[in-house]
Amino acid sequence: MAMAPSPLRTVAGNLCLGSAPDSWGVWFPEDEHQVPYTRFLDELAEAGYRWLELGPYGYLPTDPQRLKEELDARGLQVSGGTAFGALHRPESWEETLAHVRQVAALTAAAGAHHLVLIPPMYRDEKTGAFTESPELTAAQWAGFGKAADRLGALLLDEYDVRLVVHPHADSHLQTQPEIERLLNESDSRCTNLCLDTGHVAYGGGDNLDLIRRFGERVGYVHIKQMDPDVLAQVAAEDLSFGEAVRRGVCVSPPAGVPAPADVVAELAGLDAELFVIIEHDLYPCAPGVPLPIAVSTREQLAGWGLAGTRRPNHDR
Repeated sequence: MAMAPSPLRTVAGNLCLGSAPDSWGVWFPEDEHQVPYTRFLDELAEAGYRWLELGPYGYLPTDPQRLKEELDARGLQVSGGTAFGALHRPESWEETLAHVRQVAALTAAAGAHHLVLIPPMYRDEKTGAFTESPELTAAQWAGFGKAADRLGALLLDEYDVRLVVHPHADSHLQTQPEIERLLNESDSRCTNLCLDTGHVAYGGGDNLDLIRRFGERVGYVHIKQMDPDVLAQVAAEDLSFGEAVRRGVCVSPPAGVPAPADVVAELAGLDAELFVIIEHDLYPCAPGVPLPIAVSTREQLAGWGLAGTRRPNHDR
């Protein structure tokens, strides 16, 4: 007797959707090309989101009570904080730590338990000029994972916040071998991965392979897609990430690589509850551009079962 087919999984129940200031063209705490934070929050709620990542420290209010009032007024909650830190520079440790502590304190006060650490870019975001060598020395690599663990242990002990390190274009954590090296040279109790699907693709990596082989290290997700034609221009013309964004490298689902439906399906199979935060790099953009993209992206991802109605636990 033939077995009845299993019902299709219609909801990726372990995944919780949100967005971030990045999807409104926000890269800096203050910049003349960015919308005011009140407009970002208003449009985020209007677009149907409940969860947000904090974005660059100082863009949203840094006073916890004021931030809470702004979020409560719009029915919004925080998924995690965003910080920048040079783990490969021992001489910058105190500066990095001071910044990360600020972000961690605000993140914890907002009731969130993840801190997304983004390594500095070795090319200027606006001009594309190289600011340091694109290659780390052996000594710098030797200390990278140890510095991440040191920071992650501190965040966990003092703030109940989990460190997730974020690969980024034009940074020293861009290619899949670099990502795997960090994971192999760090401790899962202290350091895990913010899988940014767009930046992994930008660096030539395979998102599905990373999820399958390092799924237990994926602690948080940024979902975005890249235009293969613009990626080809990046390779052919040695473009900076800032220039690639200006040329429209980031595209809305279902277009682009990696295929977002495949990513959602793979993440849905993990034994973990994860925030999946939309990032659509737009800096700089006209003020009216982000909202329609935010609405269409949420609707597209919802069609694959990715919704923003659950709060993942923070056991990992």
